[in-house]
Amino acid sequence: MRKALMVMTEKRSKLVTYDTMDDDDAKFGVGLGCNGIIQVLIEPIDPAQANNPIQFLKTVNEKRLNSVLITLFSLQDKKNPQYGTCFLLKEDKTIVDTAPVLKDVLKKDAREALVNQNSSFKNYVFENHDLIAFIEVIKPPISMVIIGAGNDVIPLTDMADILGWETTVVDGRANYAKAERFTSACQVLVSKPENVLEQIAIDEQTVFVLMTHNYNYDMAMLRQLVNKNIVYAGMLGPKKKLERMLDELKEEGINLTEQQLSIIHSPVGLDIGAETSEEIALSILAEVKSTFAGKQGSSMRSHKDVIHSRSATEIEEVKLTSNS
Repeated sequence: MRKALMVMTEKRSKLVTYDTMDDDDAKFGVGLGCNGIIQVLIEPIDPAQANNPIQFLKTVNEKRLNSVLITLFSLQDKKNPQYGTCFLLKEDKTIVDTAPVLKDVLKKDAREALVNQNSSFKNYVFENHDLIAFIEVIKPPISMVIIGAGNDVIPLTDMADILGWETTVVDGRANYAKAERFTSACQVLVSKPENVLEQIAIDEQTVFVLMTHNYNYDMAMLRQLVNKNIVYAGMLGPKKKLERMLDELKEEGINLTEQQLSIIHSPVGLDIGAETSEEIALSILAEVKSTFAGKQGSSMRSHKDVIHSRSATEIEEVKLTSNS
């Protein structure tokens, strides 16, 4: 807080180092629990400035588009200007650029990150400068479409809201599909199954969970979802329910490919011994998260490696010439 007040007063970004390598962390007063050295970039926010960092983030969130945000700082010379958040590239090719240096280089690397969908650190060495860029790929939050508006859906929408996910609840029963039953951030639709998808925008971050407890409604939704480009469709119920649905599809001449079958998670959720609606919601959210992270949902204590891959924080050195 002291450092932040100093940044506000001086109106310039500041890079601060906190060393918690000392095992006696209590005397330092931070209580982080994890020994390490942390670099914190503190940036002033001027509401009058059109492209301040908060405005950058608002621009990112205004549409569900992948974006790349670049933050410039220097670990070698903390007394020199720390440029901070200074470049934004959106998927629609819109660029917001306040970087005082390396404009063409940042544009090229941002475009590359947008294509590869990989965040990275790069150390640009040029003339008398030594700057590090955090090139951050920002994806829209997960959008969870829950088919069914029963009481067991309420904890699922509540927990998803805590995670910052967007939720939409759909049901054909108007007495269940009422906005006041769910979190205020949740969109609620009353719809027949054949009309649902025309009311929902689907992108690579959209998932579906079928929880109507109505076989015919779930079947009608599954029939449509298998032809959509989605990564996850979970369905409440035993394996026999899914097997019956797949048999019914075969009778209609619809034979699902391995890719189509891979998106269907039924019974839905990770196996954590869930019994109550709240526990089932937890298992569903955990499975969706593990799917997007490419993880198996195993116990952390079984991992022999570090929690976070060191490769994700490696800094690539890039030496630039005057022509770069």
